[in-house]
Amino acid sequence: MPQLRQDPTTKEWVIIATNRSKRPHDFKKIEPAIEKPVYKADCPFCPGNEHLTPHETLAYRKGGPPDSKGWWVRVIPNKFPALSPEGSLERKEEKGFFRMMDGVGIHEVVIGSPIHNQLFPLTEDKQVEEVLLAYRERYLVLREDPRIKLIIIFKNHGEAAGTSLDHTHSQIVGTAVVPSNIRKKLEEAARYYDDHGRCVYCDSIQEELNFKKRIVIDTEKFVVLQPFASRVPFETWIIPKEHQASFGSISVEDSKRFAKVLKETLFRLYSKLNDPAYNFVIHTSPIKDEGEDYYHWHLQIIPRLTTPAGFEMGSGIYINVSFPEETAQFLGEKSL
Repeated sequence: MPQLRQDPTTKEWVIIATNRSKRPHDFKKIEPAIEKPVYKADCPFCPGNEHLTPHETLAYRKGGPPDSKGWWVRVIPNKFPALSPEGSLERKEEKGFFRMMDGVGIHEVVIGSPIHNQLFPLTEDKQVEEVLLAYRERYLVLREDPRIKLIIIFKNHGEAAGTSLDHTHSQIVGTAVVPSNIRKKLEEAARYYDDHGRCVYCDSIQEELNFKKRIVIDTEKFVVLQPFASRVPFETWIIPKEHQASFGSISVEDSKRFAKVLKETLFRLYSKLNDPAYNFVIHTSPIKDEGEDYYHWHLQIIPRLTTPAGFEMGSGIYINVSFPEETAQFLGEKSL
């Protein structure tokens, strides 16, 4: 019998299609990985090609001038940005009905390693820490821009996940609007808080820890789980146990701990599923809601193992062909 499961944090439904269900090992990618070079002469993200990118906004390097070699993490404006730092925040209407405004915002690229073929889950712990510290540093800078209402940090890995360049990188986008799907999450979280006086994410963490079967990793500061109403096979959340609405509230030390947990989680997906394509995104509160008690930041990993089709697009209900209890067990329970 198929199951309908409701996400307690959003009230959205998913279908667990038991008649189509696959065993966790069935999702392992069969085709061999294509070997990529350590350095690529025409790659704008490789050392020595700094002149091919916009001027950096942040770099961790051993010395030397900006936009030069010697860095190990580098942040630059996106050369083909979705949003522009120039423009007006004034909202306009076409014929008094259609609303529009200039595409104001910030779009940056975080180059996660000088090594062209370096994979995130195979990177040294220290390097992953530095990438997460760069996320934190840029978040804290961008949040001071009064035009920016929301900051999204994300990574696309693999062609199926929408990556455009092989060289390991992630992106930071600051928007001048808060989209409706984010508002809905906030509204549901606020409604739960009003009803119970507690954070729905904090309660979800405790319920998952009590249930245990969807826990992948449990550490002192973070928990990694496959959510009850997973939309896709191996959907994974990393959630801080301490209540924080904003990613910007994370300390330097906890950022390093977060990096270790993120790397371990991605390594398990890499090793168990043979380097699947995936997206990860850090869900955090809008800037003006950072001090509220009802929201809780977290990182969501979406492996690209299935393709949403007409039903998902028409209904908004995802069909998941695997049980999160089984995929969590497959990734293995282990404390760091």
